[in-house]
Amino acid sequence: MIDKPTNVPDIEAEDFESSDRNALRRVPGLSTELTDVSEVEYRQLRLERVVLVGVWTDGTAEDAENSLIELAELARTAGSQVLDGLIQRRQSPDPATFIGRGKVDQLRSVVVSTGADTVICDGELSPGQLRTLEDQVKVKVIDRTALILDIFAQHAKSREGKAQVELAQLQYFLPRLRGWGEALSRQAGGSARGGGGGVGLRGPGETKIETDRRRIRARIAKLKRDIAAMRTIRETKRSGRRRHKVPSVVIAGYTNAGKSSLLNRLTGARALVEDALFATLDPTTRRARTDDGRVYTISDTVGFVRHLPHQLVEAFRSTLEEVVDADVLLHVVDGSHPHPEEQVRAVRSVLSELESVPETELLVVNKIDAVDEENLLRLKRLWPDAIFVSARTGAGLDALRETIERLLPRPAVELDLLVPYDRGDIVARLHERGEVLDTEHTATGTRMRVRVNERFAARLAPFTAAAVS
Repeated sequence: MIDKPTNVPDIEAEDFESSDRNALRRVPGLSTELTDVSEVEYRQLRLERVVLVGVWTDGTAEDAENSLIELAELARTAGSQVLDGLIQRRQSPDPATFIGRGKVDQLRSVVVSTGADTVICDGELSPGQLRTLEDQVKVKVIDRTALILDIFAQHAKSREGKAQVELAQLQYFLPRLRGWGEALSRQAGGSARGGGGGVGLRGPGETKIETDRRRIRARIAKLKRDIAAMRTIRETKRSGRRRHKVPSVVIAGYTNAGKSSLLNRLTGARALVEDALFATLDPTTRRARTDDGRVYTISDTVGFVRHLPHQLVEAFRSTLEEVVDADVLLHVVDGSHPHPEEQVRAVRSVLSELESVPETELLVVNKIDAVDEENLLRLKRLWPDAIFVSARTGAGLDALRETIERLLPRPAVELDLLVPYDRGDIVARLHERGEVLDTEHTATGTRMRVRVNERFAARLAPFTAAAVS
């Protein structure tokens, strides 16, 4: 019997018995093998046939299976065909081969029997682990991080989004470069006649892999400069909103939680809605208006996921700054997910890496139309202050709008104004940038009681009731 590790409090000691720990467990229901597809059709689809592999080190067996099921969703989003999923019970991943050297042969047998051409590991592997496992299973091996980066690369649309993804990819692949055969041959310096670099300068030159690394570092430096310039433009837009004191709401949450659908419902926008992970990478900002006429902005952000690669968090930091500057954070959760609590923890873990987040966080449980009554009651007990909505049917959206209106900051200065009828521009600006509390039409103009910020209040001094009288 192996002693129970101190860092795994909820697993019985017998779970660590050798027979269980060293076994590869097949996860049911992951296969998406195509049927009735001809060879020509398959080649046109250009799908990679993949086997998933996870290492269960802590938590419950259900947690391990859910993590692999999510990996399968990621693989399908990337365009892969999932053939099988395996989990090995271990106290920690093998430092050389991730799943344990004795079990690599079993994985190789599964690869051969299914005809897989790729193995995807549920974790971030070191360069040595990737190389060793790939050499032994004889097919391409990638990890969870590379898979997520590939999905981001497919979905990025804007110039900034593409630059951010490319930066994250290069930072990930730089330490993982390796060459084979002629790729490792020396590049000779000097003349084309083979004379080397001249007297005293003849040498082996630099290897192809060293040249690649140098080029990648140069590209990384350029991308960082480009993203910094784009960040300046984004900051200019944000500073303009701050200068005019336009309140802001940002929607954040787990990938595929329905954030874009919620944005469309609240603002009438036409942001892309797709039942896929990471369908939205580029932030979308739209204007909305409260029932009392106050204007505010709502921004949609990239979705989060468990174990989001730190390269992506860093690369998308300028995008995530929309979260930092917001007055209200709408944290959207997929209520129909088997484990929404895990999604909430994952999102808050990523948000904790930012310098600051809004003090006002409103939890919004979406997709309640797909939740049975028992689970809905459980979630309401778990999150009594949350707002429960369905972006698809519109249920609960009125309550959400009322709550947003209550949480938004109100202008600080209250004024009594008398605006002449020929200054309709002032009336329109008050409705757009202030809060109109009362309106009365008189013989000399429109009498208004409003709340505005300090900066705007100074410009309205000529229209105050005291000044007019």
